[in-house]
Amino acid sequence: MSSKKRKPTFVLIIPRFEDIFHSYYAGEIIRGVSLSASRLNADFLIHITDRSNYHGWLDSTLMDKSYIDGILFADIDNDVGIVKKAIRWGMPCMVLNNMLDEPINYVAMDNHAAAFGVVEHLMKLGHNRIATVAGDISTQAGLRRLEGYREALDAKDINVSRSYVTFGEFLRTPARAAARKLLKLKTRPTAIFAASDVMALEVMDVARNLGIRVPEELSVVGFDDNPLSTTGPVKLTTVSQPLLEMGRLGAESLYQISRGKVKLPLKVALPTRLIKRQSVSTVAGGSKKSAGI
Repeated sequence: MSSKKRKPTFVLIIPRFEDIFHSYYAGEIIRGVSLSASRLNADFLIHITDRSNYHGWLDSTLMDKSYIDGILFADIDNDVGIVKKAIRWGMPCMVLNNMLDEPINYVAMDNHAAAFGVVEHLMKLGHNRIATVAGDISTQAGLRRLEGYREALDAKDINVSRSYVTFGEFLRTPARAAARKLLKLKTRPTAIFAASDVMALEVMDVARNLGIRVPEELSVVGFDDNPLSTTGPVKLTTVSQPLLEMGRLGAESLYQISRGKVKLPLKVALPTRLIKRQSVSTVAGGSKKSAGI
């Protein structure tokens, strides 16, 4: 039997979702983890799991510390129990994209604050009929972005119709249906905040098909800063979140945790940034002008 010390080996667990292999989120996380793995001379095994059945997430192979040095959860859909199980087994763990009150390590963004800031920006430009196409609220990102939207309006005592809250589940087809619903309302919103760029682009396409001009008649804001957001005739105003950095930092932090070099729990909140482009305009006295830069 060889006495050679094995290479550090970690597992990146990614819950499966529609179109995962074309997902900007998954792609950036994997790219960030890969950058760290190369620098650390470590291996990361990608384990794609069933979101609806957590029993297969942690089999005996993944929990064998003779072979695996730690687990990086790319997202947990608020299922903290599975992470706690791994911790009880003595496995070093790091969670991405979820801010947790429990003593669990994470690297994430404040989705609530980012969404709140989007709606504040739209209100400063004169909008008070602001609708949303929310994401999948079984995920923390989807839920917190919806909560941020609602609380920003509540803070200014702006009551919006229930019909202004629609759900696109972070997917193209549901987002397209949500956009049609919003844009055919008798009192149409002047602005729509979509919880992802993919959904925002569907909103803009539906608007074009209905003869509604963006941003002259409808302002649209997305979330992600997906490269696709700059490819259309109107460049999308969006929220930039450092997904590559989240993957990179998550992997490097897990490596340090596995070696006992970090005080636990390690909780890191990365900043987001509103990227102002061409899809938003001001509302003042019935006239609008572009607010993009």
